[in-house]
Amino acid sequence: MNVPIKTPDEIEKMREAGRQAASVLEMITPFVKAGITTGEIDRRCHAYIVDELGSTPAPLNYHGFPKSVCTSINHVVCHGIPDDGKSLKKGDIMNLDITVKTADGYHGDSSVMFVIGETIQGERLCRVTQECLYRSIALVRPGVRLSTLARAIQGHAEASGYSVVRDFCGHGIGAGFHEEPQVLHYDGYAPEADIELAAGMCFTIEPMINVGDSRTKVLRDGWTAITKDRSLSAQWEHTLLVTETGVEVLTARHDEDLSFLER
Repeated sequence: MNVPIKTPDEIEKMREAGRQAASVLEMITPFVKAGITTGEIDRRCHAYIVDELGSTPAPLNYHGFPKSVCTSINHVVCHGIPDDGKSLKKGDIMNLDITVKTADGYHGDSSVMFVIGETIQGERLCRVTQECLYRSIALVRPGVRLSTLARAIQGHAEASGYSVVRDFCGHGIGAGFHEEPQVLHYDGYAPEADIELAAGMCFTIEPMINVGDSRTKVLRDGWTAITKDRSLSAQWEHTLLVTETGVEVLTARHDEDLSFLER
C-alpha cells in the first residue's frame, strides 16, 4: 500500500488547509439554528471559502456532487445534499462536513455535529461520537496500527449501546481529496491493510455512529446515505498529521478542548 509521507513543505500546506477548514466551521456556527435552511448554510460556506479564503469547496462537482458542503440531518449518515426545501427545527441534529482545497492544492477536511434546541437522545449520541473520535486521536503516534484506532472507536460506541457504520470510512488526504490509507472505524482490517502509522502521514478519522442498526442505504440521488432503520446517526471528523512524537490536529477549532492530548 502506497501511503504518502508528506514533506516539510507539504506539511505546512496541510496546516494551512486544516486552518481554513476549521475557520469555515467557526464562521458558520452562529448561523446554524432553528429556521435556517441547509441551502443557506451551503451558500454562506461557499461564499466564505471562495471570497474570504481564496480557496475552493472541494465537494462541489466532485464525482457530480452538486453542492459545496454536506449537511446530514437526523437519520442521514453522510453526504446529505443542502437545499432550500427544509429548515432546521428544534430537536434536529445535523452534521456539517467541510472540505477546503487551498490555492496551493491541498485539502483540509472536518465535520461537526450541531444540536438544534434540546434533544436528550441526540445530545448523548453526539457526545459519545465525539468521544469516539477523541479516544482514537489520542492513540495516534508512529508505530501504532490502524486497527488500534478502530478498536477504540468500536469499543466505546458499543459500550454506549450504539453501532458503528461500516459502509464509509476515513481516508488519507493531501493534494488528493481521498488518498491511502482507508481508515476504518471498526475492527475489520485485512492484515495487509492494517498498516503502522509513520511520521508525515495525514489522514482523517470520521466515525459515524448510529443509535440503532449499523446498516445504511443510499437514496436515489446517489449521494444521501441514511440509516436503514431510520435511527439517528452522528459523525465528527478531523484531519490529522502523525508527528515524530504523536499527533497534530490540523483542523482544530479555537473553541475546542483538546487538552486530552497533553496527558
